[in-house]
Amino acid sequence: MEGFLFQTSIYLAAAVIAVPLAARLGLGSVLGYIAAGILIGPVFGLVGHETAELQHFAEFGVVMMLFLIGLELEPKALWDMRHRLLGLGGLQIGVTTLLVLIGAMALGQVWSVSLAIGLIFALSSTAIVLQTLSEKGLMQTGGGRSSFSVLLTQDIAVIPMLALLPLLALPREPAEVLEDALKQTEDGDAAHAESGHEAANATHEAANATHEAAVSFIQSLPGWGVTLVTIGAVAAIILTGIYLTQPVFRFIHAARLREMYTALALLIVVGIAFLMNLVGLSPALGAFLAGVVLASSEFRHELESDIAPFKGLLLGLFFITVGAGINFTVLFREFIIVVGLALAIILLKGAVLYGLGRIFKLRGRDLWLFTLSLAQAGEFGFVLISFSSQTNVIPREMTELLLLVVALTMLITPLLFILYDWLSHRIEDVKEEYEPDEIDHGGPVIIAGIGRFGQIVNRLVRSSGFDTVVLDHDLAAIQRMRRFGVKGFFGDPSRPELLMAAGLKEAKVLVVAVDDTDAAVRLVSFARRERPDLHIVARARDRTHVFRLYQAGANDIVRELFDSSLRAGRYVLENIGLSEFEASELEKSFYQHDRQSVRELAALWNPDIPTVENSEYIARALELEKDLQTMLLSQLEESVAQQADRDKTERKAKA
Repeated sequence: MEGFLFQTSIYLAAAVIAVPLAARLGLGSVLGYIAAGILIGPVFGLVGHETAELQHFAEFGVVMMLFLIGLELEPKALWDMRHRLLGLGGLQIGVTTLLVLIGAMALGQVWSVSLAIGLIFALSSTAIVLQTLSEKGLMQTGGGRSSFSVLLTQDIAVIPMLALLPLLALPREPAEVLEDALKQTEDGDAAHAESGHEAANATHEAANATHEAAVSFIQSLPGWGVTLVTIGAVAAIILTGIYLTQPVFRFIHAARLREMYTALALLIVVGIAFLMNLVGLSPALGAFLAGVVLASSEFRHELESDIAPFKGLLLGLFFITVGAGINFTVLFREFIIVVGLALAIILLKGAVLYGLGRIFKLRGRDLWLFTLSLAQAGEFGFVLISFSSQTNVIPREMTELLLLVVALTMLITPLLFILYDWLSHRIEDVKEEYEPDEIDHGGPVIIAGIGRFGQIVNRLVRSSGFDTVVLDHDLAAIQRMRRFGVKGFFGDPSRPELLMAAGLKEAKVLVVAVDDTDAAVRLVSFARRERPDLHIVARARDRTHVFRLYQAGANDIVRELFDSSLRAGRYVLENIGLSEFEASELEKSFYQHDRQSVRELAALWNPDIPTVENSEYIARALELEKDLQTMLLSQLEESVAQQADRDKTERKAKA
């Protein structure tokens, strides 16, 4: 027991120290976990042979991660991804396998070994890639969705790969057969010698016997029988998700025990993993399918909150075991070969991914994200290497070398994401170019930007009987508005020639409602230079943007969340004891004071000095805030006193 607690403390302490340091250095949590594993394993030798066993357990974090991803995808969204799953994912696996096979044969390997190596390195790391994409908020980008499609295809492809590998087995030498027999005998003797708890062993053996009986029963079925059992398992997951989860959750809810929700969430994931293993399918695939089925359930968020902590810890443990499992003795002995092979795999896979990305019309940041995120080998590579060694597909002397190459490519992956961050700041997203529309009518009001803000302004003005000219650089937004009978024109509103074509010289009012803060300032500056008499109403994101627009020449500046926040604040006051009249008066006073404060602070704002370092600005802001509190409290006390006088007068009148 003490040994278990010691090992647990070592793993947790390493993670708690290394991961925050890596995150603060901008290296990401994955590299922190791997570095922690290297420190407690090869460097200090605090952990040892148990690492490989822990890795199998920790891989369950991948199963939980795919379950959570499935919860974010409804079946319709998955169906929409079918072309990328079959096309992009299938081509990536096929082309990468072929090129690695050719390379391995060129290095002197037989075709069967070369094919096995190709299949191993065709896979990428689901754990590292999805964890990093989620951390960086890149899952919903074009490159992130494409990467996820390929990873899901790879997880599905592991199943036929495991079926194919035994067919590639090499003929075994008699010495190897004898060595295996001796090893099994030694392992059996050691296990028997270490066993000191007979009752526990009997229970464990009974459970193993039950599991093995179920597996052997399925394996004894004819091909059509195995197929039916597999289809039945998948159907059971789908039907259970649709019809049974809601009644079970309501039953659990009636107990009003928080821990029961967590127990049920774990039961769902663990049970699905067991069922998938039983029929020879990927547990990760089954968990993902269950997540998709439950995506539209009202208990989705409950499941997410219960599973997420376990997923994070298990994935972290998996990354630590990857670092701890690196054999630096072999690495230093074969340094040039291992590093050379790892870099060759990354470059080859990167070239394949880059080419496929261009074929599937990924451009700019999305293309580089897709290329760099999937260029490593994956955790399923460990599984395939171990399985290939057991089935005599790959020579044993090659196993350690391949494991090192896989681990090294995974270790390099966080650096590839750092390279992507560097590139993404230096490249522009490539957008399909369209010719701007020809503007065929004018109006007294020009509205630049037809998003959530501009739409409301446009509806109010048009409904009041005034014509507007709507401009937006988002073609989809213009087409969507046209379907609702609102005519707009496609083009970049910040371009001078488009504003002139929209009638800037004749317009009475210009509404600047674009999302880009810099573009809004440029647009206001240009319009003010061209039309000093034009009334400009501008949308601002925050106070700093207000000051910039004020200096650029805007007449009326509206902070996009200010009015709605005031209204929400008034509702709060009304429900903590104030009357509607009192809350409304306080709201009006706050509004007037804030407008005056912004005017005063605009004179002190300096674009060359950060606001938090502008001492004059901060001092005046604090004075104004104190004045506001004093004013509102005085107003409230006066209102209370007036109400008391009115109540007193009413009581006298009744008397």
